[in-house]
Amino acid sequence: MRGPERGRWELFGGLVRAAGRGDAVSRHELLSVRGHNVAWLVPLLMLTCIAVADIATDVFQIIAWTVLVPGVAAAICSVWSTAVFAMLSVVVYLLADMVWKHREETGLAGLMLVVLGGVVAVVAAGFRVGGERRMLHMRDIADTTRRTVLRPLPVGFGGMDHAAVYLSADSEARVGGDFYDIQPGPHGTRVLVGDVQGKGLGAVETAAALLGTFREAGYHEPDLATVAERLEVRMVRHRAHTAALGRSDGDRFATAVLIGFSPGLPDVVDAVVFGHEPPLAVGPRGVRVLPVVGGLPLGMAELAPSGRSGTPPVQRLSLAEDETLLLVTDGVTEARDPAGVFYRPADDIAPAVAVDARSAAPTRLVSLVRDGTLRHCRGRVADDTTVFAVRRTSGGREPGADG
Repeated sequence: MRGPERGRWELFGGLVRAAGRGDAVSRHELLSVRGHNVAWLVPLLMLTCIAVADIATDVFQIIAWTVLVPGVAAAICSVWSTAVFAMLSVVVYLLADMVWKHREETGLAGLMLVVLGGVVAVVAAGFRVGGERRMLHMRDIADTTRRTVLRPLPVGFGGMDHAAVYLSADSEARVGGDFYDIQPGPHGTRVLVGDVQGKGLGAVETAAALLGTFREAGYHEPDLATVAERLEVRMVRHRAHTAALGRSDGDRFATAVLIGFSPGLPDVVDAVVFGHEPPLAVGPRGVRVLPVVGGLPLGMAELAPSGRSGTPPVQRLSLAEDETLLLVTDGVTEARDPAGVFYRPADDIAPAVAVDARSAAPTRLVSLVRDGTLRHCRGRVADDTTVFAVRRTSGGREPGADG
């Protein structure tokens, strides 16, 4: 094969290899106008420019570049559209070679290259479209899994204003080991936020096990200490089960914060901290770290000193009615900038609340921390990241009213 034709073929091959790569949803959104796909305009414009350039210029054999048109179509268009552009490329090539005849014939070799390029492009488009369908199906499964593990929380659930942001370190999985939930019941509203050690499906499975226990115990148990003990027992049982299956993730543990909003006590909360970052109280008067004494993570109670309970104690903390409780996972606290400096959420929250007290509202607060985290780490999230904010509804129902 001659040099120019070899170069065109290599470029075409690069376009074919690119077909199917990337985010199909993002590509479709980029190539849509008011909901209508306009991807076909790209190869059409390209084919038109090649034909016009061949007629209007003296560039040798520029018409042979029509081989690139079906390659571009294969990367962004449907299979049928790619087949149409493959045929149009052959027609335009024949018109230039047999009808316009304003220069020497390009020959059979060029025609065969265009035909073969069109066939390869159609096959590549078929593989790409099939791969995109499988990817979108897997994304639907991941979204369903996420809604099952991290169930949607209704507005005002349990007498609480709440907001959450979840960023998975695995953009394809869309769900990881971070977990959070609100469970109203006859004994008050309970909140759980935590982070399972490790990543992957094993972490998701562990998070689902803990949330299932929390939803039952948080509703039925009158004592928050009993809820904490049930979570510890569930973690130990889950580890034993995975170890019995011979899996290598049988040594997982989880950090968590368990919060109890009791009916009739509007200015205090009960908290149990399992080796997790302490919560922040954010309100018109600023930001403060709640003075909690953390205990061992879930699943590590056997490491407690002899004679002491492995479950952390329940601590009663003051929380004003106009303060929002902010809980984050280590995706926030361990986010680093290029210089290796850790992110400090309070450095962004305090000035924002000082300027506008409404920044302490849960929705604004989680957006503020999310944006600050992504800005600090330059958008490179190294771990699953959860930002969760909750406070009592102003003048609303008692926390247990939704039980």
